[in-house]
Amino acid sequence: MPRPSPRVTVLGLNYPPEHTGISPYTGAMARGLVRRGHPTRVVTTHPHYPNWRVTPGYGQWSRREHLDGVHVHRVKHYVPDRPVGMRRLLSEVSYGARLQTTRWHSPDAIVAVSPALISSTLAAVRAKTLNRSTPLVVWVQDLYSLGLSETGQGGGAVLRVMRTLEGWLLRKADRVVVIHDRFATRVHEDFGVPRERIEVVRNWTHLPTAPAIDVAAARRELGWGDETVVLHAGNMGVKQGLDNVVSAAELAASRGDKVRFVLLGGGSDRERLERLGRGIPTLQFLDALDDAGFAAALGSADVLLVNEKAGVSEMAVPSKLTSYFSTGRPVLAATDPTGITADEVRAADAGVVVAAGHPAKLLDAALALGADPDLCAQLGANGRRYRETVLDEEAAIDQFSAMIMRLCGHESVDESPHDPTEVPTSHEARSTV
Repeated sequence: MPRPSPRVTVLGLNYPPEHTGISPYTGAMARGLVRRGHPTRVVTTHPHYPNWRVTPGYGQWSRREHLDGVHVHRVKHYVPDRPVGMRRLLSEVSYGARLQTTRWHSPDAIVAVSPALISSTLAAVRAKTLNRSTPLVVWVQDLYSLGLSETGQGGGAVLRVMRTLEGWLLRKADRVVVIHDRFATRVHEDFGVPRERIEVVRNWTHLPTAPAIDVAAARRELGWGDETVVLHAGNMGVKQGLDNVVSAAELAASRGDKVRFVLLGGGSDRERLERLGRGIPTLQFLDALDDAGFAAALGSADVLLVNEKAGVSEMAVPSKLTSYFSTGRPVLAATDPTGITADEVRAADAGVVVAAGHPAKLLDAALALGADPDLCAQLGANGRRYRETVLDEEAAIDQFSAMIMRLCGHESVDESPHDPTEVPTSHEARSTV
């Protein structure tokens, strides 16, 4: 008789129904592990990102849900309206404190999702104290201290403390899972984690296969005309450096260029950006959309934009790229030409890269793409092929599951329990206060 698949407890600050950032990947991974036979629990917070407000109907001290076969335990934590500095730190500490007193149900493997670094570190302290024989996996979506450095959000002392904590966490892990080969190099060289304890598992597109889109109808509904629409979809925070887009839109208006820059979503910087861009006719803000609306917006834009603050180079692979590549639309990346984002766009041959922080270059590149539909079609097709061959969800979850099996001493892995076409239907939930 084969041994049952290892039980997994996932500790992560963000989880569906949050639909941007890390949450879709944590949710898909948990569901995928269940399909592969792993009893899976998640200890997370109430949905609050990217608007930093708890979703109506949530917010209880404790809430238990059974979602798509995953046992989800939500705990209340501090959600600041402005997630900067000490407020952001306290938010993570409050979640980390709840992790110390919440049952983990004797898992065979623990997966801590980072960021958030502080809560993951607190979780690792508990794991290495009370669950010493249980393998600890740290799943790195962003490099925290590198992010502080590249975005200018941390001073010397703060940066040193965070770097020390991050290094301790990564070295204590039995496996460090990263989402890009360049992350693996940084984790090895910067933090001294042995190569054999680092595994690269690529992110994937979290959007379901969309039906054919009536582009003309979608554009009418979104208020778009026959101008070149350049869409930035996702979080609006410090890392994105979206002042660059506002300036490009302002320049386009002054020159009379037939272009529209659209910022779709929410985030800690949105209100400031709206004030900055007030009165610019070539700039539009859209609230977050459901999956169908989001897919329609991506598929109806002419150009899909990744914009990063000047200086951001190595800290993250933008999660929006995995969705962008699935649309058949070209990508325009305003970023460090030597950074991870630029490398990814070039590897896919799916778009054009311009230097970050240069509004005129951004505008000119957008207009050039809008004027060349053949090039746009070719770049879009390349991105879709890259998504289908390199960024496959089932392959990534298979790899993650196999890693857990090895860590837990299972010599062979049965890949048969899951059906890639299966659509989970269980959405039962209950709350306790």
